[in-house]
Formats: sequence, C-alpha cells, structure tokens
Amino acid sequence: MSDLLPGTPVSLIAEFTALPNREDAVAELLAGLAVKVRAEAGNVVFDCYRRLENPAKFVVYEIYRDKAAFEVHIAASYGAEFNAKLGELIVEPNSILTFLTPLGAS
Repeated sequence: MSDLLPGTPVSLIAEFTALPNREDAVAELLAGLAVKVRAEAGNVVFDCYRRLENPAKFVVYEIYRDKAAFEVHIAASYGAEFNAKLGELIVEPNSILTFLTPLGAS
C-alpha cells in the first residue's frame, strides 16, 4: 500500500470465519461497525457479505477515498474495539486483508 499515488483510492477485502454457533454474533457486530465506518468522511464503500456456500464465512468489501482516509479509518477507536470483540468470535487470529488495485491502474 505504500506505493499508492497521492489521491489513489484504497480498496480491500477483509475475510474471516465465525466460530460454530457464533455466526449471528459476528453479523450483529459487523452491522454495528458498518454504521460507524459508512459515516467516515473518507469512506466510499463498506459492504458486508456472507458466503452463500458457507454462511459462517464473511467478506467485507471496502473502499476509502485515499491513503489518508484509510489511515483515519484504522486509527478509529471503534475499529480497535471491533477487532478485539471479533477476535473472540472467529476462527482466524484476525481478519485476513487483501488489498486490491483496479485493472489499468499504474
């Protein structure tokens, strides 16, 4: 992500798997976070999904206006609170992040 040109949007996918019988708790926690993130000035997209083939698997698609907006996002106190609670509900030690670049981007 350090090679982004100034003003380039930051796009990523976050993925995680709920522990057995914790799927609804993860969905509720994620819904609460979505309200806060969507209110961030630099957030463009924060869409949350469950995989059809396995509803315990969650995918979040995120876009931020630029690197500065993403840095504001990751510094938000509610993000740290979310991650601490999420860590108790998922299989992985934390969300698996995949940063994306659009086709044709240099």
